[in-house]
Amino acid sequence: MKQEKQSHRDQAQGDEDHRRGNRTTGLAATPPPSGESAFAEEPASVGRAGQPRFPVPPKATDSHHHIYDARYPVDPSAQLQPPDATVADYRALQRRLGVERHVVVQPSTYGTDNRCLLDALSQFGETARGIATVPDTVTDAELAGLHDRGVRGLRFNLEYLVGVTVSMMEPLSKRIEPLGWHIQVNATAAQLLAHRPLLASLSSPLVIDHMGQIPQPDGAEHAAFRAVEALLAAGRTWVKLSGPYLASRSGEPVYADAGMVALRLTQLAADRMLWGSDWPHPTQAADNKPDAARLLDDLTLWIPDQSTRHRILVENPAKLYGF
Repeated sequence: MKQEKQSHRDQAQGDEDHRRGNRTTGLAATPPPSGESAFAEEPASVGRAGQPRFPVPPKATDSHHHIYDARYPVDPSAQLQPPDATVADYRALQRRLGVERHVVVQPSTYGTDNRCLLDALSQFGETARGIATVPDTVTDAELAGLHDRGVRGLRFNLEYLVGVTVSMMEPLSKRIEPLGWHIQVNATAAQLLAHRPLLASLSSPLVIDHMGQIPQPDGAEHAAFRAVEALLAAGRTWVKLSGPYLASRSGEPVYADAGMVALRLTQLAADRMLWGSDWPHPTQAADNKPDAARLLDDLTLWIPDQSTRHRILVENPAKLYGF
């Protein structure tokens, strides 16, 4: 890990012009030449060579993945510093999964420097949307510029807060509401419970990452699930059926306990559920990366109704992200 961290820093420091860009929004930066895949062969983060066993519908969307690129400097306070997972790498995964649309989520690794995100969006084009992280000093003009580049929401990663604070969430929620954006939150169950009043009061819609990381074996009986249930009942909260490995005790390949949480959530609000790969699974060890195709297959086991899965993969993300 120390070598990986040093590699990020050394390569990032090699481009002085990059560091002079607008680190807050990335709007003033000129992207460097696009690099090839950082992996010699098929990237380990892509997963094993299989494809989904069920027909993936046209316009299916991976609503949650990240891009890492050592051409961009890591925030000094970042805890997660994974190796590269580039645009070229994700395109390889995208072909294997058969998903046409996708959402690039700003990782905590880069804090509020969105240049890597914006570079990725410019390469991916109209089939991609982005979720950024910004400080409360961001200007309205900068927010509008991010919108023009494909950004549709702001992320608060409460597990790994870098460059932002929880106190910024409510005022930024008000400012992005006219853009039709949402606040996206990654949090542990304990954090969801601690900030439940704040989340319920946001002006903009709310998106909860990774099924709220509902602890097992309690699952749907846990207080955090009831908190998410109440948020869903208010009609402005969406949930990503992603990252089952974060809280599952039954484990791969099916993550049956997390699957039961996914089913219960879908029964509560099928029109506000999303699916995401969480590629390249930055919290997981290099030798323990899940197979993204298998994760997509798991959705068919968790949500057996084909029409409901179509909503999760196609209709719901099209509505939320404006595809």
